[in-house]
Amino acid sequence: MNPLLTVRGAITTGFVAAVVLSLLISPTSFGELSLARWLHIVSGVLWIGLLYYFNLVQIPALAAAAEDKGGPGGAAITRYVAPRALLWFRWAALATWFTGAWYLGRSGNFTGAFTLGLGGDGINYYQLIIGTGAWIGTIMLFNVWALIWPSQKKVLGLVPASDEEKARARKVAMLASRTNLVLSIPMLLCMGSATHGLPL
Repeated sequence: MNPLLTVRGAITTGFVAAVVLSLLISPTSFGELSLARWLHIVSGVLWIGLLYYFNLVQIPALAAAAEDKGGPGGAAITRYVAPRALLWFRWAALATWFTGAWYLGRSGNFTGAFTLGLGGDGINYYQLIIGTGAWIGTIMLFNVWALIWPSQKKVLGLVPASDEEKARARKVAMLASRTNLVLSIPMLLCMGSATHGLPL
């Protein structure tokens, strides 16, 4: 059977290919830290990719669909696309946070990161930079689970809500999502700078 015919098959094939490739390149260096970092990056790409999809594609498309009185409307997006995208979005957010915490913990940097590198005799700049990114990511995770997802459940009709509650929930979800869009940019700067040794 062709693994590319299903999403599960394609994802599984991608993971197998990555593991085989890493073992071929350096069979002894693929340990727990490498696994934690790799899973953190993969889940982070999924999370932030969907964040950008929502803000750059779906929200403007739904606004255009609402203005197009003779058009097909946004029902297909809200019924079929948004619930599936939000499922991947919220779990990717959680996976990103936990794999990042796993990586920081196993590398001995968890406490230092969340104290912004101020726990020793001077500033640990790696922990300051990665910690700033981790705190921003924590705020973003909170926004996903405490603001965006509960609001979207009302908007999509997954939980009962009046029209007024749906309108309020739509605004809360959009503002929290836009906040995460803004926060993602400095968060990515911190993550890239910390792991690649670039100065801010």
